[in-house]
Amino acid sequence: MPSRSMKDGDIRAALKRKLARYYENDSGTLVLEEVGLRHGAIRVDLAVVNGRLHGFELKSDRDRLVRLPRQCATYNAVFDRMTLVVGQRHINRAIQMVPEWWGVELATRDADDIVDLTIVRDSLDNPAPEPLAIAKLLWREEALALLMELGLARGLLSKPRANLHAKLADECELQFLRYRVRDRLRNRADWRVGK
Repeated sequence: MPSRSMKDGDIRAALKRKLARYYENDSGTLVLEEVGLRHGAIRVDLAVVNGRLHGFELKSDRDRLVRLPRQCATYNAVFDRMTLVVGQRHINRAIQMVPEWWGVELATRDADDIVDLTIVRDSLDNPAPEPLAIAKLLWREEALALLMELGLARGLLSKPRANLHAKLADECELQFLRYRVRDRLRNRADWRVGK
């Protein structure tokens, strides 16, 4: 009997189970779904926030790959690591569409119709994250609080968030900025409110 077509929900559930098992004893790790980037214009399917910011983009057999190049450009600016989790239908084309530092996992069904995830290529560190894109992960209040803590908020208290993000990107060393943003994301109380 042929297996059912792989849907996004099938892959998402399998990946969430895998990540939950892997990080079950790590209280410093947060796994989030549908994280908005570019002020919500693009959403990554899952993100793991700990000592790294690792994004996971899912492409099921029912998906199309037309948005993947634009998604890649956004994810490449922000994430420390990225992994594409893809169904059999798209594996050959999709692996050619993502940068070599992206990990790739293949989602297939076993004889019991359970979704298995197989690593095709391990993820590597992002060679060129963009400070401004990373700063934009902070909500306005968070960016302002960090600027105030660093003594860099003068003249910015009433400025729009774009000015605050630009100041952080210009003034902060990249590793420091990445660390502080990851820390803020892990400790954010409400992911649905703010901007």
